[in-house]
Amino acid sequence: MSLYDGVDLRLNVPHSARMYDYYLGGCTNFAADREAAGHVLAIAPWLREAARANRSFVHRSTRALARAGIDQFLDIGTGIPTSPNLHEVAQSVQPRARVVYADNDPIVLTHAQALLTGTPEGRTAYVEADVTDPDSLLAAPGLRETIDLRRPVALSLNALLHFVPDARGAHELVEHLKSVLAPGSALVMTHVTPDFAPEEIRRIVGIYQAAGTAAQARTRAEFVRFFDGWTLLEPGVVPTPHWRPRSDDPSVSASDASAYAGVAMRP
Repeated sequence: MSLYDGVDLRLNVPHSARMYDYYLGGCTNFAADREAAGHVLAIAPWLREAARANRSFVHRSTRALARAGIDQFLDIGTGIPTSPNLHEVAQSVQPRARVVYADNDPIVLTHAQALLTGTPEGRTAYVEADVTDPDSLLAAPGLRETIDLRRPVALSLNALLHFVPDARGAHELVEHLKSVLAPGSALVMTHVTPDFAPEEIRRIVGIYQAAGTAAQARTRAEFVRFFDGWTLLEPGVVPTPHWRPRSDDPSVSASDASAYAGVAMRP
């Protein structure tokens, strides 16, 4: 029996999560995904490095917040598991950390078991939910049973909001999610920007839209708005590879990353 039996993956239609998996060198992608990703890479061959820079930021920011004492994490738009996953990083610092993954992609659901293996002291859960329906997401039993929203939570929205255009109220969605988090919580985000390679990003957005995936790149000012009312941690909003880089991180330029990152705390 196949892992995908009974799951409508629409394998003839490119999917953003599977395309991202392809950029990272993964194997959970199919012909339609590879064809669309090939068109993107023909425009911007540096996108593979951009995807790796994004993952490196996720690891660094998770590690930093866990070291600061946060032991609850909510990762929305999880994507296809690629070790080390967020819970592995968090629990390497905070063995008792609790992590909830949320995604609405059926292929992520089929791989969710890979996200549920953590430390004996900690706990991980997966909920099928959509960021554009935050009330249902926040009410999901798996979420409420795993993390306590009365205590600080690190909310991760990495490489997600560029798939939620303004017409669907991206900033309002984030404000709604921020409003239910306790003081001391963190908002962790990355987002594609046109600021460094405007023509290439415009064409890439067009490829995603042609494949049926809503997409919108945002400027630095538009990205900073997501953090309104919260306190940005140093070094503020910067290109993804420039957020507290480690000596062993691959060298990626701001132009090749073409994405901003930021971490902010609720006062």
